[in-house]
Formats: sequence, structure tokens, C-alpha cells
Amino acid sequence: MENDYLTSVKKQFTYYKSLGEKTFEQLNDEQLCWQYNPESNSIAMIVSHMAGNMISRWTDIFTSDGEKPTRNREAEFAPSAPTRQTILDSWQQGWKCFFDTLDKLTVDDLDKIIYIRNQGHTVTEAINRQLAHYPYHVGQIVFLGKMLCNENWHSLSIPRGQSESYNADKFAKEKRKAHFTDEE
Repeated sequence: MENDYLTSVKKQFTYYKSLGEKTFEQLNDEQLCWQYNPESNSIAMIVSHMAGNMISRWTDIFTSDGEKPTRNREAEFAPSAPTRQTILDSWQQGWKCFFDTLDKLTVDDLDKIIYIRNQGHTVTEAINRQLAHYPYHVGQIVFLGKMLCNENWHSLSIPRGQSESYNADKFAKEKRKAHFTDEE
């Protein structure tokens, strides 16, 4: 039996992953490493942090703590100028680790306890924690991308001034189950 919860969260995470990727496509290499000021994060830093978190949290979830001793969280936020390919590889590696783990989970796993920084969470709680965490950072990536592209930004949702026509198109169709790949 397929679990609606696991199917739903996979769709949601896939949607947010795609928003990050659509943002990367609109930026040049320099923009990926741009920081507003020394206290802010570049997109490269956010990607490094997300990948570090995903790999730490979702590797061997039933046998080791989600905060792995090999993770250097502070280094994820250190100013650097990685190449576009390094940034994209890190992004893909983190998401692959996360999705590989989600794909292996069963309904029976959802109530099992796993540990993050020595605090117990059910697998469902851990997934929900990341369902808030990862889209939060993807939102930062999109916001930075929108600022950096300025008038050259291609909207990832309903563009300004097009809500009425978008809604008219949606209401002209038969009712159907929503998909998270739909524009919000």
C-alpha cells in the first residue's frame, strides 16, 4: 500500500528543489557567490548548508545521529567562491541523499524514533522539520535570485498582473487533484 503522506512530501520537496534549480538557471557564476554584506549568505553558502544538512540528517538515519561528527556546519557558511559546477554538484548530492532515504521509507518507518543532536523525533517529525527548513532556504535562494536579476527575472509563479487570467484558465478546467508542480 502506498502512503499518501510520503507521496505528498516527495512531491512538495521536488517542487521546492525545482524552484532552486530554476533560480540557478537565471544567474551567472558571480551572482551565485554574491553576498549583500558580510553577515548575509550567498546562494553558494545556502546550497552548501542545505547539502550538509541533508547528508548529515538523512545518511544512516536509523543507526546514527542526524548531526554527524563529520559535518562542519560552520564551514558551510564560510565565504568562498566555488564554481557553478561545484555548487550544482553539492545541491544534487544533498537532494539525492535525502530522496534516496525517503524512497526507502515505509509506512512502518514513520513512527520510528531517530535522533538529531541527541533529541528523538519520529521519522514523520523529522520529515516535517525539513519540510519547513528546506523551503525556507529555497525561498532565500529565490529572493536573492530575484534581486540579482532585477527586471530580467523570469517569475517562478504567477507573474504580476496575470492573476486574473491565470485563475480564469484554472476555473475553465474540470476540478482535479492538485499537484505541487503547479504554479502557486
